[in-house]
Order: sequence, then structure tokens, then C-alpha cells
Amino acid sequence: MKQILIIEDDSSIAELERDYLEASEFQVEIEADGRQGLERALNDSFDLLVLDVMLPGMDGFQLCREIRKVKEIPILMVSARHEDIDKIRALGLGADDYIIKPFSPSELVARVKAHLARYERLTGGNTANKIKIIQTGELEIQPETRRVFRNGKEINLTNKEFELLLFMAENPGIVFSKDKLFDQIWGLDAMGDTATVMVHINRLREKIEPDSSKPIYIETVWGAGYRFATE
Repeated sequence: MKQILIIEDDSSIAELERDYLEASEFQVEIEADGRQGLERALNDSFDLLVLDVMLPGMDGFQLCREIRKVKEIPILMVSARHEDIDKIRALGLGADDYIIKPFSPSELVARVKAHLARYERLTGGNTANKIKIIQTGELEIQPETRRVFRNGKEINLTNKEFELLLFMAENPGIVFSKDKLFDQIWGLDAMGDTATVMVHINRLREKIEPDSSKPIYIETVWGAGYRFATE
């Protein structure tokens, strides 16, 4: 049974989310304080986290940042704040999804199931999809070990960042639209938008490019999308 931690200080919302998730056969625990939630998230074995943005002790943005330093499990952030900057910030910190309140509990369950299924596909060790090391310039991608190096120095990527980089590197020179990349990597259809693609492309460039303002690996094709440069 998959275990989910909800970090939410509104008990009525947390309990409603828990009831719907438990009805779908998830095991759910609740923490109302940000710092206590962080301790549980880091020390216990959860398969997915649902974080509210506004929390006592430590807000959801800080929580997401600290958890991402250690764990790569799916993180869904929920908030009544609907400004694009908040969503972009959450995705940039490593959240897998950003859900705006009010939302239906059944939508939350659907997103939880989709992210867990996606995570299992990414980490399931399907040998049919394994390929040899990809080497482009100073950049080295190791699909089987899920490690990336530039000039011999390892680069730490989130799961989504790695999958996005690997997919593009496996298809060098091909231009992919943001919609295509979103469908390929997130696989959530209407459960999100393509803003997260731009966020992850920018974060990848900051990590893998010698100069992110002049990218040599992930190129922008204006009006069309992005492509991984060929040697």
C-alpha cells in the first residue's frame, strides 16, 4: 500500500483529502506544522507528499526545497495562491505539480495516481529502455545509473530534469514543442500546463550549460520549441 504524507494546517481540508485518498486504498498521515512535516518527510518512508504552501513553522516552498535536497519522490503542492509566479516558483523548486484551491478531492486523487504511476515508470528499471552512455562535448549522460557529468563533475538533477534531458539527448537535432515535451515527460494530459517545461528547461540550462545565457546543449528554436544540439 502506497504511503502519502499530507502537510496541511487546515484540519478540515487535510481530513477530507485523507478520506478520499484512503478510499482509494492509500495509507495517509497528516502533519499540520511545516517543521514537523519536514522531519517526517525526511525520516519516514513515504511514496508521495502533498504540501500546502502556507504553513506554520516553515512554508511549503522551503519544505519543497529542503526535501528535494534529499529525496526525489513526487511532491504535489496545493495553495489558494493562483499567481503564475507562485506556480513557477514551486515547479522551479522541484515540485511535480501545483494545484490551486479550491479543487475537488477526486481531482487530487487522480493527480496522485498519475504522479505515482509516472514515478514508477521512471524508476522501474525497464531494461528495454536502457541505452549506453550518451556523450556530447563535455556532457556525459548515464541512463542506467541516472547520473550526469559535465567535464567529469557530477551534476545533481531531479527525476523530471533527468528524464527531460535524457529524452532530448536520445533524440538529438529534433525540435520538440513544449506540448510534446509536457506530454512525454509528465504524461498528465490536462492535469497541468506547459509552463513547467520552460521552468525545467531553464533549470537544466543553469546546471548543465557552461553559460546558461548562451546554451550549447539545449537550444531554443523560436516559435517551435527546443532541441538537443548534435555534435
